[in-house]
Amino acid sequence: MTTPLTSLTGNYALDPAHTQIGFVARHAMVTKVRGAFNEFEGMGYFDGQDPAKSSVSLTIKTASIDTRNEQRDGHLRTNDFLDAPKFPDITFASTGVEQLDSTHFRLTGDLTIKDVTRSISIDFEYQGSATDPYGNLRVGFEGSVPISRKDYGVTWNAALEGGGVLVSDKVVLEFEVSAIRQP
Repeated sequence: MTTPLTSLTGNYALDPAHTQIGFVARHAMVTKVRGAFNEFEGMGYFDGQDPAKSSVSLTIKTASIDTRNEQRDGHLRTNDFLDAPKFPDITFASTGVEQLDSTHFRLTGDLTIKDVTRSISIDFEYQGSATDPYGNLRVGFEGSVPISRKDYGVTWNAALEGGGVLVSDKVVLEFEVSAIRQP
């Protein structure tokens, strides 16, 4: 059963066991590679009466990148891509929330990757809310946003013999969020 938005006001923490922060990038111009970050924490405040007063912060551990291929993951952790030893965190801090309709929201904020900060807007769809068997109120949101990895100083690539490049510049960030209202 879904609770009306006006009843959802409160502070929330991401549930890492039921949240996925993923990405998709084109590989060799012919297929997509999907991956996720396994370690992250996020907090937010949702104002059900006035969503513009809501806010979100997220910290992702760069070294937790997981594409189900250890060799590729190791390369993604190097300076060619994310430079996890030097930049252990990817962060997002919201600067605004806009309610687009009864179930859609636009979250705008500052995304920082490799010490480069850029403003992005992510459209989210409210998936509903429920009280779990432990008495916790949970809310669900799903959203995605394309970014240019070059905008964040992630420029490594390799030319393909037949034309094109090994890794696309465009990366789609995907968010499947389950957040628990805090006492």
